[in-house]
Amino acid sequence: MLAYIGLGSNLNNPKQQIKDALIALNTTKDVKVVGLSSLYQSKPVDGSKQPDYINAMCQVNTHLTALELLYVCQDIETKQHRVREKKWGARTIDLDIILYGTQVIASKQLMIPHPEMMNRAFVLVPLSELESDLKVPVLGPLSELIDILDTSELIKL
Repeated sequence: MLAYIGLGSNLNNPKQQIKDALIALNTTKDVKVVGLSSLYQSKPVDGSKQPDYINAMCQVNTHLTALELLYVCQDIETKQHRVREKKWGARTIDLDIILYGTQVIASKQLMIPHPEMMNRAFVLVPLSELESDLKVPVLGPLSELIDILDTSELIKL
C-alpha cells in the first residue's frame, strides 16, 4: 500500500528530528520510505508564540494496515520524546498519516484522508512535490485544493 505521512517539528533541532523519524520509519519492518519532499518552514497553526515548524511529506510503501502504521508513527513520536500537553502545541516530532492508498477511514483512532489536510499548505504543497496529479479521496484533485489555500507564508528550505 502506498501511504503519505506528514512530518513536523519545532523543538530540539527540527531538521534532525525529521531525519531521525524518517530513519525510524524506513527501518520499520514492512515500511519502506520511497519518496521525500523538500523541507518547508511554516508558522504555528494557532498563531501562538512558539517557534516556526519545519515540515515535510514522505511517501511509504507498506504491508501494514493503516492502524498498524498509525501505531508505528505514535511509537516513533514517543521515542523522540513527543509531549502532548495541548492541541497544536510545540513538539519534537509529529507524524500524521495523510493518505493511505485510496482508502477512506473514519474511526475513533484514525481519520483518512487527514481531516485538516485541505486547510494546511504545509501538507498540500509538499504532497504535490511527490505526486502533483494526485486525486485525494473525497476531496478531489490536489491542485484544486492548493489553489484555494494561502501559501504565501510557507517557505521552501
